[in-house]
Amino acid sequence: MAQAQKQLRYTPEEYLAIECDAPTKSEYVNGEIFAMAGASLVHTIIAGNVAGELRQQLKGRPCTTHSNDMRVKVGPTGMYTYPDVVVVCGAAKLEDGKADTLLNPTVIVEVLSQSTEAYDRGAKFAHYRRLESLREYLLVAQDAVHVEHYVRQADGRWLLSEANRLDDAIHILAIDCRLAIAEVYDKTGIQTNIQTDIQAESK
Repeated sequence: MAQAQKQLRYTPEEYLAIECDAPTKSEYVNGEIFAMAGASLVHTIIAGNVAGELRQQLKGRPCTTHSNDMRVKVGPTGMYTYPDVVVVCGAAKLEDGKADTLLNPTVIVEVLSQSTEAYDRGAKFAHYRRLESLREYLLVAQDAVHVEHYVRQADGRWLLSEANRLDDAIHILAIDCRLAIAEVYDKTGIQTNIQTDIQAESK
């Protein structure tokens, strides 16, 4: 996840050269480089759970799961970023033939944090929607049981559904995987959900 720590303006080539030698990852948007914040323990557990569940279900199938070390470029906008989990089906298209920047993700999963939640839902999703290959986008809360699932429709619109209970499951249509919410939050200690919190606040 990127924090808004603005640097000077750079070309994509300058960003990639800097990124090759940098000790930490950064995101590139509109000529600016933004340092990626370190992830919390719960964040890393959730991302690992999601990646592990999808990787297991995709064994023997022409889809590959990547963790947040796989850089993704949104070609139409020029953004470079590191999603928490990426799935690509079929042949991976890579920038300039190198093996470090993916151009055609099928599914992207981001684990939300307080500092980047609005960005992941808003501006970042606006970039992601420009990817012709992207079929589904998932946003996973790390402070409550809550997953937002966006699916691209035939007319280009995105349909939202939500899961708020541990016994819920999400069917990721593009890769025909069933993501059990209990598995997403396994070992996090999170037992509450947004609906419970809303009801408590209303009393």
